[in-house]
Amino acid sequence: MISGSELRKGVIIELEGKLYQVIDYQHVKMKRTALARVKLRDIQARHTIERAFQSDDKLTRVRLDYHNSQYLYNDGNLYYFMDEENYEQVALSAEQLGDALNYLKEGMSVGISNYKGELVGVELPITVELKVIDTGSGFKGDTATAGNKPAKLETGITIQVPLFINNEDVIKVDTRTGSYLERVS
Repeated sequence: MISGSELRKGVIIELEGKLYQVIDYQHVKMKRTALARVKLRDIQARHTIERAFQSDDKLTRVRLDYHNSQYLYNDGNLYYFMDEENYEQVALSAEQLGDALNYLKEGMSVGISNYKGELVGVELPITVELKVIDTGSGFKGDTATAGNKPAKLETGITIQVPLFINNEDVIKVDTRTGSYLERVS
């Protein structure tokens, strides 16, 4: 159990039978008490909610187990992973993976999280290298769009990239924000 004043970014709690991760935390002092305003992401359904907790509220802190696994392939709505220690294969649905689908490549190493034996989702690396499949040509002096253009990547996601990025370039993408970081040489 933890109190409302011990909440921080990244902490996972159980609330109303669901698992939530704190993605934003703000401490607010009031006349007689302190509040913690938090933004929580439902780990399984992937939606966010906002809540306020008093400093003496008791919450159940959850610890997830992580296993390093390698992404193998997908078959329809199921995505198969192999545990890197015991070579067992597990399947996760597209709903369990959520936005992680935008960054998954065959052979990629990820952390699969589970809680009380139930698979919850995947923990991606902070950055991934993806190939640009389709992007328009950039024009010199075209700064109306702040020097960015859309680019479709090999996994199907479209992100904004600088004008100098061309088709077939490999770029590094931040999986937390979905933003371009750099071109890989």
